[in-house]
Amino acid sequence: MSTHTISATQDEAAESPWSSLPLTLAAIGLVMCVYGYVAEGPKQFAHSYLAAFMFFLSIGLGSWFLVLMHHLFDAGWSSPIRRYLEHLACLLPKMAALFLPIAFLAPQLYGWMSPEGQDHSWSVKQVLFNPKTFFIVSAALFAIWGLWTHKMRGWSLRQDETGSPECMYALRRWAAPGIFVFAFSLTAAAIFWMKSIEHQWFSTMYGVYYFAGSVWLSIATAYVIGLAMKQTGRLPMLHRLQFHHLGTLLLAFTVFYAYIHFSQYFLQWNAAIPEETFWYVRRDQGMWAIVGWTLIIGHFLIPFLVLLRIDVKLTRTIMIPVIVWVWLMHYMDMQFNVMPLLHPQGPNPEISDLGTLLFIGGTLTWLFLRDFNSHPPCPQKDPRMHEAIEHH
Repeated sequence: MSTHTISATQDEAAESPWSSLPLTLAAIGLVMCVYGYVAEGPKQFAHSYLAAFMFFLSIGLGSWFLVLMHHLFDAGWSSPIRRYLEHLACLLPKMAALFLPIAFLAPQLYGWMSPEGQDHSWSVKQVLFNPKTFFIVSAALFAIWGLWTHKMRGWSLRQDETGSPECMYALRRWAAPGIFVFAFSLTAAAIFWMKSIEHQWFSTMYGVYYFAGSVWLSIATAYVIGLAMKQTGRLPMLHRLQFHHLGTLLLAFTVFYAYIHFSQYFLQWNAAIPEETFWYVRRDQGMWAIVGWTLIIGHFLIPFLVLLRIDVKLTRTIMIPVIVWVWLMHYMDMQFNVMPLLHPQGPNPEISDLGTLLFIGGTLTWLFLRDFNSHPPCPQKDPRMHEAIEHH
């Protein structure tokens, strides 16, 4: 793709009547957030905001994982989609600003931040669950994500200019330790920001559980972004190879998520230790039991059966509803993790739930499109592009 073509396509995207939609949705969401905070109270708003934040954090973390995998395995097929995955990953440090409401409303979310919630189970975990550690770890996570994602995208963009093999070697050097940094940082984020709502609970699989759902969501999002970019002429080189592999990965992580979630449930329920089983007992009350069964069927069984056929992965009229379903199921999963302590008898949809989704989602979409329109839409001098476009 020539520089002239890239420039013309970027200008057309900037002038598109849809370009203002993300900010419009963010503004509407902000108004709804203010209303929700005032009318529903800070506690409800804080929980709604956390569920939405963890939902969108999943996309950034999962996209970073896919970029790391691309370089670790020297993949060829994923070269055309690598650039927009890098932009999605680079949203992670930008989410530090969106984390501020959680930081300010932390006492509304985490009982251990107030003397009333500092029970015996907290006393053995207070080295982790205390305000000082919480804020230091939170700041460190955004700093680490910012360093790794921007360094990797920086070398990727430098490769567009020079085409030097040094850029590829540098990306591999960042990816090798990066996979360990990814694992530890994702686990810390899941434990400090979501699991610690119920600090009494013990689970050694929670990080892997959040990882499985995050990559599942990111693969679906990568598929629909690629489809949109191909249809609008931004990435015309995408073809059945990329979409087939993304569909196959979506099926694989559908199974992997079910395996991890069932393993956590089976091990804890079988052991029958009160410090572990109470989390599931709480989610077996009232309407939450129905939500749990909905996740079993909707998060695993339905997408698993639909995605088994090879041709389905390339059928737009089926894959788009599947991807919307994936978004819905992952958000339901975040609600399943965050809300039962606040609403013991079942989900209680509020204005804050929709408002926080629109505000965070609209803001991040605008930031993503701004980055995407500011750079070439795909790697320009990656030697693996020829394999991805021509060979297959």
